[in-house]
Amino acid sequence: MSKPLNILFVTSEAEPFAKTGGLADVSGALPQTIKELGHEIRIMMPRYGTISERKFKLHDVIRLREISVPVGNEMKTGHVNSSFISSLKAKVQVYFLANQEMYNRSGLYTNPDSKKDYADNDSRFIFFCRGVLETLKKLGWQPDIIHCNDWQTGLIPAYLKTVYKDEPLFKNIKTIFTIHNLGYQGQFPGESFKKTGMTDDEFTMNGVEFYGKLNFMKAGLVYADVITTVSEKYAREITGSEEYGAGLEGILKKRKKDLHGIINGIDYNIWNPETDPMVDQRYDIKSLEGKEQNKIALCKKFGLEYKEGVPIIGCITRLVDQKGIDLIKEIADDMMKLDIQFVMIGIGEKRYHEYFESFKKKHHKKAGIMFGMSEEIAHMIEAGADMYLMPSRYEPCGLNQLYSLKYGTVPIVRATGGLDDTIQDVTAGGNGTGFKFNKYDSKDLLKTIQRAVKTYNDQKTWQKIMRNGMAKDFSWESSAKKYINLYRSLLK
Repeated sequence: MSKPLNILFVTSEAEPFAKTGGLADVSGALPQTIKELGHEIRIMMPRYGTISERKFKLHDVIRLREISVPVGNEMKTGHVNSSFISSLKAKVQVYFLANQEMYNRSGLYTNPDSKKDYADNDSRFIFFCRGVLETLKKLGWQPDIIHCNDWQTGLIPAYLKTVYKDEPLFKNIKTIFTIHNLGYQGQFPGESFKKTGMTDDEFTMNGVEFYGKLNFMKAGLVYADVITTVSEKYAREITGSEEYGAGLEGILKKRKKDLHGIINGIDYNIWNPETDPMVDQRYDIKSLEGKEQNKIALCKKFGLEYKEGVPIIGCITRLVDQKGIDLIKEIADDMMKLDIQFVMIGIGEKRYHEYFESFKKKHHKKAGIMFGMSEEIAHMIEAGADMYLMPSRYEPCGLNQLYSLKYGTVPIVRATGGLDDTIQDVTAGGNGTGFKFNKYDSKDLLKTIQRAVKTYNDQKTWQKIMRNGMAKDFSWESSAKKYINLYRSLLK
């Protein structure tokens, strides 16, 4: 039997500690599954001000009471707290790098009041990337693999091959860099590079420089030993076109043989209508009538009248163009002419908050809109809606369509990235799991919604589609095994 691996999983957010999106879900669930499969894996992330010491039973790590990290000409100090993520089968240690000045704020990357990124995000994540390596030095722990996730961790592979290349502890460590969303790259003015402590040799086209700027994402892509992303189709899309490559398609093309697409899984301990504590009525593939109770509860929550036989279309989203919100806006009034109800919870750009505020007033009898993010309401929408709307411009993997399948909530998606990989388009007779359209076009979206609503009226076919989706297995185990095989091949 192969010997167990030692892995450090580095992320800027993880459930249940801090979350802005799918990265947190992945970072909470994937390490647990890898641990369940017999490997030593630990997580490291920043200690944000929103992480409660009491709730998560954080404690100091004695050896890590002071971590010193140079950021530009300054020496900044932090310390490390620790906690655990536990499932029935596994307990994963989590390290939190703390620094009051940089992380004790009400947002993770963005000021919730101004909706703008923090001006010192360059310093915050330079400190984090170097702090991770300084923590390993203090611990004297040598993982086989450091698995980095998204731009906030992109400098770690670069540091290992430059500033820390002569450190004996790091000699045999291999790095994996996972792209969760190429649209967010961590770009900062050229002068930010001076804060990294790297030599000018790295601030070139072949290093971390991108059109005169420091680009954290590019650093990860250039210096990591292997790159992964979160679906096979997205891996093809980002190497194949400027539209998806976001300016980095040249590097990705160059590293194509080192790029692997591994679809995300979902945690059925959290997302499962049979056991979900946040829904009104639990149900499963054999007791679909329980879903109707959740529909009634959902209407009540959004202040809508429950109408038997009228489908509810649900949406849980960031209010940004990437999520297809511009398409929804273009057809919103036409969509509301159909015999449907619509519920949405979201947070994002001010212009979309303003638009949906007026949309809600105009269609108050048929539409319920909430602003913000709430786990409970997300679960209520998955359990109570009949259809789930996800018309993304691009979608590296997407998790909500997978939650929807499990809850018998039929997805309406654009055929891009992970949405295309995970949803089979419904054909005659109710084969398939959801409704797809190809072109990023509002008319095509409207036609697809109309097709779904028409199919809903044939309840026998509709229930077949629901059951097709509920029978799918997107648990983390098969994805975790693919990561483990990749770790092993890298160490060979």
